[in-house]
Amino acid sequence: MSAETFVKGKTIELRKKHIGPSCKIFFSHDPIKIVKAKGQYMYDEKGRRYLDCINNVAHVGHCHPDVVKAGAQQMELLNTNSRFLHDNLVLYAQRLQATLPDKLSVCYFVNSGSEANDLALRLAWQYSGHKDVITLENAYHGHVSSLIAISPYKFIQLSDTEQIQSVHVAPSPDVYRGKYRADHPDPASAYADEVKDMIHRVHEKGGKIAAFIAESLQSCGGQVIPPPGYFQQVAQHVRQAGGVFIADEVQVGFGRVGTHFWAFQLQGEDFVPDIVTMGKPIGNGHPMSCVVTTKEVAESFMASGIEYFNTFGGNPVSCAIGMAVLDVLEKEDLQGNALRVGRYLTGLLEEQKEKHPLVGDIRCQGLFAGVELVKDRLKLTPATAEAQEVIYRLKEQCILLSADGPHRNVLKLKPPMCFTKEDADLLVGKLDHILTGTRSSVHSTFLFSGVVLDALEHPGVGKSKGIM
Repeated sequence: MSAETFVKGKTIELRKKHIGPSCKIFFSHDPIKIVKAKGQYMYDEKGRRYLDCINNVAHVGHCHPDVVKAGAQQMELLNTNSRFLHDNLVLYAQRLQATLPDKLSVCYFVNSGSEANDLALRLAWQYSGHKDVITLENAYHGHVSSLIAISPYKFIQLSDTEQIQSVHVAPSPDVYRGKYRADHPDPASAYADEVKDMIHRVHEKGGKIAAFIAESLQSCGGQVIPPPGYFQQVAQHVRQAGGVFIADEVQVGFGRVGTHFWAFQLQGEDFVPDIVTMGKPIGNGHPMSCVVTTKEVAESFMASGIEYFNTFGGNPVSCAIGMAVLDVLEKEDLQGNALRVGRYLTGLLEEQKEKHPLVGDIRCQGLFAGVELVKDRLKLTPATAEAQEVIYRLKEQCILLSADGPHRNVLKLKPPMCFTKEDADLLVGKLDHILTGTRSSVHSTFLFSGVVLDALEHPGVGKSKGIM
């Protein structure tokens, strides 16, 4: 069977005709047509191989044979909904729970990160009896209505009257560009106090806090790594107000940070969220996700009297695939690889910071990395156009990278976990060459392959809202 049904031009034509115009595509002026993938590589219709530094969905590598085999074997045997008793569901729940603190013991399997975060909100609202939610600046939690409402990355484009009044936005704990920076004596407490003050203001207006939700590491917000101790203090303030702490691990879980299996564990062993959501890497591209919570929260949800049912969540095929992902992570020591390669990558990127004034900050934790580009290191003037130029030029060198953050000036690295030191050498070598040739100041309009692009209106992979 041919990997390509239509020539590229025809595919583009049909996409424009039949696919919603708000469904954006990477590198819109010259999109890549991918027909197959393996490991950390993707291949276009002409056989060109691209190093994938974007894809945190194919967590253990594109089309991993063990994962493909597990899904196919179970599909040949049985696939049905979770109202029938099946061992795969409980086996997988048991294995997943073993990676988490004991307190987090009850699983709800669903189909996407958005569905997981939506369910997490329902759990929080029912358990607390409250409605108000605190989220972070630049946060992204999903594309369904309830999550657009708590995702400033999305709703910042709405008018004040369109925004939900029960949603409150706390400062992002960004120690590079945020309100409290690395030179602050205690940025964790300072940012946590902002949440505490926000809770008081909500109470004064008659509201009550149901939940604080945060990505354990902010990705779309610019690869932000919160200062240690921040989550503990926030959780204390939120719980005192009767709310719960939701840790969104959709993009950063399953060993990506290297030192730990879950990114929230970077805050310390004494921190345990009340609810954890996960997606994307959980199924290596298969549509599945999960919410894990405490027995108390789960029993409260049951007490609502509304039965929870999900047709496909936790089906035998999804659970077989999920277990295969865990097997590969362990067998190939991919968490260890993330730690080793991540440290090596960090060193290479730090060298770029010393060499190129355009590189303002390096933020790395395992195979989760951000390179913030600035025109002025003192003023932190965002180098937005330069970031777009870098990702397009890397694409020409067959390396796929994205840029994001509130100013679209942060290069984001979230490659499959099989990413190697050789891949890091290739990426940073090409980056070095591009930064060396990049003009110190790039206007918003620049030229690629004879096509004029406006960096603010055609941001390539970096600003297709919701693409992660």
